[in-house]
Amino acid sequence: MKCIALTGIFPQVIDELKKGIPRTVELTSAHNIISLTQVEPGSQVFLTTIDCEDVTMGDTGIIVEVISVAITMKHTVESGLGYHLMEREKLSARVKVRFLSNTTIRENITRCSITEPRIVDVVRPFTFHAG
Repeated sequence: MKCIALTGIFPQVIDELKKGIPRTVELTSAHNIISLTQVEPGSQVFLTTIDCEDVTMGDTGIIVEVISVAITMKHTVESGLGYHLMEREKLSARVKVRFLSNTTIRENITRCSITEPRIVDVVRPFTFHAG
């Protein structure tokens, strides 16, 4: 199953998502924000603790379902002694997700890039029901 990968996610965030309660995650890394521009509610996304440059076949992570996505730009102006102005912009993305399954990368489809989302092929999760 091919899906967009969000990489370098803090391990405690993944552990919290595995409890099954939907959570909102704020991301500030450029490659993850670029990836989220291609994601819509209902999409399935792969999350891993591994950095984008190091993701390879056999790495583990989780599949989540996207509930909502919001990308925002914060603009601040700072002054020092009235002479210097410093303007800063911070791009961030907030994505609300729900845990679906643990999974493993089967194949890398695209390389880590600042301009394109990272796409991986993961083992399709299976659900078994008794009865």
